[in-house]
Amino acid sequence: MKNSFEQIYEVVRKIPMGRVATYGQIAALAGNPRWSRVVGYALHVNPEPGVIPCHRVVNRFGEPSSAFAFGGVNRQILMLEEEGVPVVGGRVDLSRYLWDGHI
Repeated sequence: MKNSFEQIYEVVRKIPMGRVATYGQIAALAGNPRWSRVVGYALHVNPEPGVIPCHRVVNRFGEPSSAFAFGGVNRQILMLEEEGVPVVGGRVDLSRYLWDGHI
């Protein structure tokens, strides 16, 4: 049986380029909608930053993390924008860029 971090990483790996997911969405897809904070902890210690695209996870308002583990919030914004996801006014437009949870 997979531990919670492995379940979270499995879901985050599926977020396609050009899309974002929220912490709550990842928690629910990983099996426990109450794991939003656990998702944050897991992404902060991401063992494979080039493989597990934690930069594609934002909060419920579409805001990038101020504690982005691999270079701060500006790095996360840059990575999202490089994938075609604009961050305007500090937020991603979730109505346009939110991943639907399907591959």
